[in-house]
Amino acid sequence: MSIPQMKDLEVGQEIGSREVTVTRAELVRYAGASGDFNPIHWNNDFAVSVDLPGVIAHGMFTFGAASALVGEWAGDPGRILRYSTRFSKPVPVEDTTGTDEPGAVLTVTGKIGALDEDARTARVDLTVANGSQKVLMKTQAVVRVDA
Repeated sequence: MSIPQMKDLEVGQEIGSREVTVTRAELVRYAGASGDFNPIHWNNDFAVSVDLPGVIAHGMFTFGAASALVGEWAGDPGRILRYSTRFSKPVPVEDTTGTDEPGAVLTVTGKIGALDEDARTARVDLTVANGSQKVLMKTQAVVRVDA
């Protein structure tokens, strides 16, 4: 994908969307990579015992998965200067072991929220949902674009 050009951008313009499937096996692999072995991310009985709906995805897993849309649009994830969010709802991940079904599906959509011609940046506002439930709020990335 090419690097976005300031002249081609306008506030409100959509940058795209993607679906991210999540399985419990992916959560276990993420736990190994991140070092976050909290049992709420892999043990259903434990998660329920602490008043969660069941196993939930790591917040940073969700945050990172959402950023991929911006990195692809920017042509290089290194063009992302700042990235922030507010974690608002957990992402329950059903046990679909032994099937081809995901345990959860995240829908990520992005649009241009602001442009700064002097700084040559675009702020991308992301919507991240699991079904009809928004799971991240105020998710924004500031991206360096070409003049």
